[in-house]
Amino acid sequence: LELFFMDLILASTSPYRERLLQRLALPFRTARPNTDETPYPKEAPDRLAGRLALAKATSIASQNPAAWVIGSDQTAELEGQLLNKPGDHQNATRQLRACAGKSLKFHTGLALVNLNTGYENVVVVPFSVRFRPLSHAQIEGYLRAEQPYDCAGSFKWEALGIALFESLEGTDPTSLEGLPLIALTHLLFDTGIDILLYNN
Repeated sequence: LELFFMDLILASTSPYRERLLQRLALPFRTARPNTDETPYPKEAPDRLAGRLALAKATSIASQNPAAWVIGSDQTAELEGQLLNKPGDHQNATRQLRACAGKSLKFHTGLALVNLNTGYENVVVVPFSVRFRPLSHAQIEGYLRAEQPYDCAGSFKWEALGIALFESLEGTDPTSLEGLPLIALTHLLFDTGIDILLYNN
């Protein structure tokens, strides 16, 4: 438990990941990692997610060697093709049209690093969503209501985006939002940090 009084850092300034980590009721701070997120040629989406999660954690840990640093990254894959964050309405429309009636696979990389102890662990959590068939009007209605242009796959499943789906498949729904909390608690337990005792 003493480890948490030293430092816990989320290597991200994403408001989604910050809100997720707050659920564990642990004191932490955030830091923006300096990471090149360009995929390697022919790099598989799951490998990319794991590599970038570790790179983000290591980037912050190198400046904070006593801290426990959490890094996370997410990729979305449709029929073997990597989907990026849409950025605008036109690209989001194109993504949802492509996803309609199909399964979209997410890979969420999670890393926990502490340089002083030499601890380093990376996991990649898969999660799939199957979209219902969607009309042009439904796609337009959803995008104008929620404007999920900073989200891979062009939806926010924790809000109105849930109506886009026929089914969800995976072990950890929080991975869809970008920080798999079940996997994170496993990593913390692995280091000897029992967050259930910490919160008592």
